[in-house]
Amino acid sequence: MTAYWIAHVTVTDPAAYAGYQALAPAAFTRHGARFLARGGASEVLEGPALDRHVLIEFPSLQAARDCYHSPEYRAARARREGACIAHVVIVEGLSGV
Repeated sequence: MTAYWIAHVTVTDPAAYAGYQALAPAAFTRHGARFLARGGASEVLEGPALDRHVLIEFPSLQAARDCYHSPEYRAARARREGACIAHVVIVEGLSGV
């Protein structure tokens, strides 16, 4: 069953965040991720305003977990430390949809 990685990010240091952007794609590719939305136009209707919204589809909840905890993504996360405020959630998709 598919799963989704939902991230809301406010970049506070673009130069340092670029290091994350350079490394993260390797983890996503390795774990079968498909970007559905990434930083496009958005409108916050409730809650705090964050600058960037990302929706990534994975083949399974386990694939999403494995990606987040992979060596490639850990290295990417280390590069973004202190460069953004991030809220990341993974959620299992609905069956039969």
